[in-house]
Amino acid sequence: MAAAAATSPAAVHMADVSWKMLELRARSKRSGSIYEPLKSINLPKPEGGSLWDKLDNYYRIVKSTLLLHQSPTTGLFPTKTYGDNRKAKVHDSLYCAACAWALALAYRRIDDDKGRTHELEHSAIKCMRGILYCYMRQADKVQQFKQDPKPSACLHSVFSAHTGDEVFSHKEYGHLQINAVSLFLLYLVEMISSGLQIIYNTDEVSFIQNLVFCVERAYRVPDFGVWERGSKYNNGSPELHSSSVGLAKAALEAINGFNLFGKQGCSWSVIFVDFDAHNRNRQTLCSLLPRESRSHNTDAALLPCLSYPAFALDDDVLFSQTLDKIIRKLKGKYGFKRFLRDGYRTALEDKTRRYYKPAEIKLFDGIECEFPLFFIFMIIDGVFRGNPAQVKEYQDLLDPLLQHTSEGCPVVPKYYYVPADFVDLEKKNPGSQKRFPSNSGRDGKFFLWGQAVYIIAKLLADKLVSPKDMDPIGRYVPPQDQRNVSMRFSNQGPLENDLVVHVALIAESQRLQVFLNTYGIQTQTPQQVEPIQIWAQKELVKAYFHLGVNDKLGLSGRPDRPIGCLGTSKIYRILGKTVVCYSIIFDLSDFYMSQDVMMLIDDIKNALQFIKQYWKMHGRPLFVVLIREDNIRGSRFSPILDMLAAFRKGIVGGVKVHVDRVQTLVSGAVVEQLDFLRITDTEEAPVFKSLEELDLPKHSKVKRQSSTPNASELEQQPDVNINDWKNKSTYEILQKLNDCSCLASQALLSGVLLKREGPNFITKEGTIAEHIERIYRRAGSKKLWSVVRFAASLLGKLVDSLAPSITNVLVQGKQVTLGAFGQEEEVISNPLSPAVIKNIIYEKCHLQDEREAVVQQELVIHIGWIISNSPELFSGMLKIRIGWIIHAMKYELKIRAGDMPAKDLYQMSPSEVKQLLLDILQPQQQGRSWLNRRHRDGSLNRTPAGFYDRVWQILERTPNGLIVAGKFLPQQPTLSDMTMYERNFSLLVEDMLQNIDQPEYRQIIVELLMVISVILERNPELEFQDKVDLDKVVQEAFDDFQKDHSSPKGAEKQDDMTAFYNTHPLGKKGTCSYLSKAVITLLLEGEVKPSNDDPCTIS
Repeated sequence: MAAAAATSPAAVHMADVSWKMLELRARSKRSGSIYEPLKSINLPKPEGGSLWDKLDNYYRIVKSTLLLHQSPTTGLFPTKTYGDNRKAKVHDSLYCAACAWALALAYRRIDDDKGRTHELEHSAIKCMRGILYCYMRQADKVQQFKQDPKPSACLHSVFSAHTGDEVFSHKEYGHLQINAVSLFLLYLVEMISSGLQIIYNTDEVSFIQNLVFCVERAYRVPDFGVWERGSKYNNGSPELHSSSVGLAKAALEAINGFNLFGKQGCSWSVIFVDFDAHNRNRQTLCSLLPRESRSHNTDAALLPCLSYPAFALDDDVLFSQTLDKIIRKLKGKYGFKRFLRDGYRTALEDKTRRYYKPAEIKLFDGIECEFPLFFIFMIIDGVFRGNPAQVKEYQDLLDPLLQHTSEGCPVVPKYYYVPADFVDLEKKNPGSQKRFPSNSGRDGKFFLWGQAVYIIAKLLADKLVSPKDMDPIGRYVPPQDQRNVSMRFSNQGPLENDLVVHVALIAESQRLQVFLNTYGIQTQTPQQVEPIQIWAQKELVKAYFHLGVNDKLGLSGRPDRPIGCLGTSKIYRILGKTVVCYSIIFDLSDFYMSQDVMMLIDDIKNALQFIKQYWKMHGRPLFVVLIREDNIRGSRFSPILDMLAAFRKGIVGGVKVHVDRVQTLVSGAVVEQLDFLRITDTEEAPVFKSLEELDLPKHSKVKRQSSTPNASELEQQPDVNINDWKNKSTYEILQKLNDCSCLASQALLSGVLLKREGPNFITKEGTIAEHIERIYRRAGSKKLWSVVRFAASLLGKLVDSLAPSITNVLVQGKQVTLGAFGQEEEVISNPLSPAVIKNIIYEKCHLQDEREAVVQQELVIHIGWIISNSPELFSGMLKIRIGWIIHAMKYELKIRAGDMPAKDLYQMSPSEVKQLLLDILQPQQQGRSWLNRRHRDGSLNRTPAGFYDRVWQILERTPNGLIVAGKFLPQQPTLSDMTMYERNFSLLVEDMLQNIDQPEYRQIIVELLMVISVILERNPELEFQDKVDLDKVVQEAFDDFQKDHSSPKGAEKQDDMTAFYNTHPLGKKGTCSYLSKAVITLLLEGEVKPSNDDPCTIS
């Protein structure tokens, strides 16, 4: 004791410091990546009580309201904190884990934390690993889902809290929730980045990689969303949700290139993300917003997507637009509504039924429950964005809503509802009635999601944790820092994209290189870039087959999906080799579009534009241009030479390019290490095929004239009449086929044999299918495009990228219809597989002309590109009807020809077809006749701004509904089921117009609906008494028109409406005046509703 007492103060101080140093060192050694160095020990303590006291207060709240309910076996948190049969939702458990983690981050500020940091961190780890355990038991579903994403094959989103077992089948519950899996991946990365160890071995790494494969397709997978109901109508149908796509995008950005073992990790614990798939999610999110889905005009579920924790949007204008809409439509005194007409837990909801009846959601209008939870999300958003006024506003709104336990712990009610007795009063005067809290907070009943987010918000608002603590990977980037942020984790790109694309020109042979050199075009051959190898993207796909393979879990590698042009613009290190890839556009395709060199040039320009717009990585993209000998044959040479000259000048299609040798460009490129391809001594290395140089004599002459110029129309015409040969014997047709030298005739005769005898019927030159294949090749080299298309259709050819092109259209909020003009069409609302699309095309488009089936494929490819790069060309077009667009193109050719025979669309090259498509999509030029203008707009199904909203307003004043061409649009249940601004109502209007078979007549109907809307708007006392037959109204207007325009001798064709279609809409004798007169006549036939301010009323 004396010796101790005699120790000097300086020695005590030194010992104290040494002890602290030893403690810190021991902690870092003991816990590896669990603890990060305690950098913030000496931070100033917040005013008003010590740091310990403040944290102790939150610790007690978390222990008594959250951790008390955590399952001791699985670590999951139950959705209901009472009763025995407890179920845990993945989504809610994740927020509970995040809360424990947030408080642990706060405790890292205290040196002597009495073990609380460890306890809280491991509560979060236990929950995350519990979810992982539940997920990994369903590895078979992951394997199925990544190949075919359907509700029956998805990971479950609800499990038994105690055992981790499945509790509902997919038929009993809407398990398909991309948002839940994405949120798991996002929090996994955030927590590991803060120093937690969650992933333990390679089995778990490969499983997480397979989850990424599933999430990559979020942009094309309709799910049930955060509320587990899918469509707003709660009828069991999933939808594409902005909130799910946004969380998927955020998760993919966060986990791309991330090491799941943290600082202790090595190359094989890194996760890979398909950059093109991420970009498709990004594009889809931007096209869906500010809507949540087709039926949800807006939704509070977007708040966690736009703000904490996802911060998924990098467009400030779209962010403000979406957030303003949420606040304007959903904010109340007691919280935010989840969405409009949400019946969840309202007094009028029948809780015995899982689904609602048609029109039932109208009952819930104005009495939707309000959730304080979303006030809390707005507080967190205000902290992250440095907006103290917003924080205070929502804290002031939240505080009166909180309940308290008997110990004084604050409790967040799940929702506030209007009691049954007050429902009618609330509907009459919205916001007038007092709402009452749900049972949360009473008798041990807690809403754990709300509790968890509340603690996170309080820790942030009280500055006990900082936004950087809660977001170690930098999901949120303040605007002033966006220029310098690392792109690996962030969703932010450079503010101004003035990207220079690096380009390497590769010649297929030395002979081609020497030939191009004479024109001043410097290229390299595959041999000259060695040891660097040049691969086709399909070889890269083969390499990725090895990613995420795990035999123990029954998981194969990456699904067979093409690598897009962003992915092929990186350099890869594979098994010690350095590899560059050329884009899919340079692949040798079996489809005839690749034989049109102008299409190749167009594809190259489009690819460069796409890379410039969407490249978000540090390092320059490396675009390999592969020049084949076939590209320069005959008339193909001049356009190719012009394009190569543009590369040399440094600008192609408005994109800056820099051409150099591959070896020089490698240093500035993005390098991806494919370390998952680890080969042991006993394993056989996979074989990859690199581009081989053609072995041709170096100084031999390039055969430039082996292809003819454009074929004349005469060459494309058959010299036989198909009707003459359909009924002749097979022998006679074979004889004629052998004697015939005309390719067009050979194709027709072969078609007859194919349908009659089948593809394996033997002819003089092999099977009939082989014979047609030869016709297809020869016609392609001669540019006989009509013959090529006919043969391609007979062979059932399918163009590459057909399914992704349709998806590009769908994610813009459009529908696609396939089928010939005037025939039955198939409406596509959700992404389909190539096989299903092929069946639709060849079933619906073969009826009149075989060539239609392949031309529709061409148009789908073109439209997919155009709508991605120039969506404004499709404004006002909700339904993209491919057959009708082809009809518009044929009509345009007829107008251009004047009195001469019109050019045949099927004889035009694919590039000419694309240019014609672009021409008809452009805004109409003045000087065209009104007939032609109406025909084009009607063919394109184009409508004026605000059209669907006006139809809604008409329907409100038409109790018995509208009918046109036999299609009826009833007032009920339409108005009860839907709201004015939702996409589903617009699609319902399009469905009503679907049966109209004349484009110009369709446009007159559109004009009529606009006229009716204006008349009703100006005369609020009027409404239609009977069903409004739009066809009859047009007929009456036309009859009136004929009386004014009939010739003295009398009209020869009483039913010919051409003159009416060709009349200007405005003016005294315009179509609108005749339509208005017919509408007013119909309105005045009914009773006039009395109005309080009726000027005719005396008393």
